Amino acid sequence: MSIQEHKKNPINWTSISLDTSSSEKMAEAFLEVVKTKRVPLPIAEKLGLADFKQAEGDNMVEIPMWRHALISFPHPLLKEGLTILDTPGLNALGNEPELTINMLPNAQAVVFVLAADTGVTKSDMDMWEQNVKPLGGDAKHGRIVVLNKVDTLWDELKNDEAIKGSIATQCNSAAKMLGISSDNVFPVSAQKGLLAKIRHDTDLLEKSNILALESILSKDILPQKQNLVRSSVVAEIGGMAQESHNLLASRLNDTNKQLEELHGLSGKNEDVIGHLMKKTREEQTIYHKSVESFQANKKSFTEQHQKLLDTLSLTRLDELMTKTRKQMTGTWTTNGLKGAMKEFFDIISSTITDASQQADKVNMLLQTIYRTFNKEHGLTDVKPKLFSMGKYKRDLERLNNEAEAYRSSAKMAATEQAFVVKKFFISMVSHARNTFFQAHQEVEAWGKAGMAPLVSRIKEHRNQMEKRLESLRKINESRDTLQARIDELEQTAAALNAQLSDLNLLTETLNKPLEDFITENKNAQVA
Repeated sequence: MSIQEHKKNPINWTSISLDTSSSEKMAEAFLEVVKTKRVPLPIAEKLGLADFKQAEGDNMVEIPMWRHALISFPHPLLKEGLTILDTPGLNALGNEPELTINMLPNAQAVVFVLAADTGVTKSDMDMWEQNVKPLGGDAKHGRIVVLNKVDTLWDELKNDEAIKGSIATQCNSAAKMLGISSDNVFPVSAQKGLLAKIRHDTDLLEKSNILALESILSKDILPQKQNLVRSSVVAEIGGMAQESHNLLASRLNDTNKQLEELHGLSGKNEDVIGHLMKKTREEQTIYHKSVESFQANKKSFTEQHQKLLDTLSLTRLDELMTKTRKQMTGTWTTNGLKGAMKEFFDIISSTITDASQQADKVNMLLQTIYRTFNKEHGLTDVKPKLFSMGKYKRDLERLNNEAEAYRSSAKMAATEQAFVVKKFFISMVSHARNTFFQAHQEVEAWGKAGMAPLVSRIKEHRNQMEKRLESLRKINESRDTLQARIDELEQTAAALNAQLSDLNLLTETLNKPLEDFITENKNAQVA
């Protein structure tokens, strides 16, 4: 199972409290993260964590106890929403390729840590080229290089200018080798920065340059994350606000029509009111017939939507995964492995293309249903929510490119078969399944919401017509009811106008730039 799948199941987690008021208890809690356990060599091999040098006489090997840890720590930056994924060194990408394939592309920034005393080593360069550099094609990813242990260059025999020159030379050299601007290279001493904070030594803290790194995280990375979160919130709440606005506007429109109708009845005889009731009943009959037609269209939409869900069936995908695993473990050649991997991605790429075409058909049907009903009943502000498979297609295309690069690499040909199968399934197949799972969930939710605005409007329109008939009946029986009903409708109209004003204010607030919120918050704090 991938880390992503494990994270969704609470039973896989062990929680340990972190008492920040006690340094001893904090140290004890953090020691849990680096705990190890002894397992038989075959199990360690299966996990890709075997070290034959460590194997003892009883063929037992010591391996990490935990695979993944989430630590919630009350640092100011973390309180602001910064989340850090700390990959445990070079070996992590071998044992946990999912960190590269799945988690790194979802990060807003990658902080690449080097040692100031060694600079960019060959292994650093390999990791940069294979895993970090490719992210640069996406504008949402920032890449920051940290030259740590810069205190090793603080030579007491040199003056400050000479030390600064040595540090600048190392930064420029690293920037040149990595092909980035030297402005993105931060020389720091994490150890001295921590020591300075403990001792409240402002001079040492400034010299460690750790504040410059914290500044770039708080000023550049955090606002980027806040923008992403805000966009998601605006999309979700904005849609709900618009739907509510349309419904309230429809109620207000019906209320105003009734008011106009009732004002016109003042002083009119019973024949006029009776004629109006007859006309309203005829309108109601026509409306019920159109609703019957709508129900037939709704059934057609449900059938087409189910076809789309069937195309994204996780059961069929799991069957394909099982078949691919059997092919890969049963083959004797590298070409056999490559062929099975290619066949898997060819099939899921074809499936996602079919799903995209099916989604287009359902979108067209939905638009036709809405257009027809809107035309018949003048509900021009009711629009369907359409669905796109675009982001899932792009996700699988990127994953397919990763798989193609892996298939073509010399490293794969030289890697043991069992590890090739493991890496392919953990890093690529599991990610593909997660993409299908998310697409299936979103399509399912869309199916429930696709007709909701129209169904809601139909119910509202039906209720308004029934209220209208009931009002006319009561007015026909007693003229005293007319003024009371007019007063009631005027109060309803005033309440609806107030609710619409509140919704307009909410929409205006949602669409306000994030910078305005930050400025207003600062002004409020000053006040």
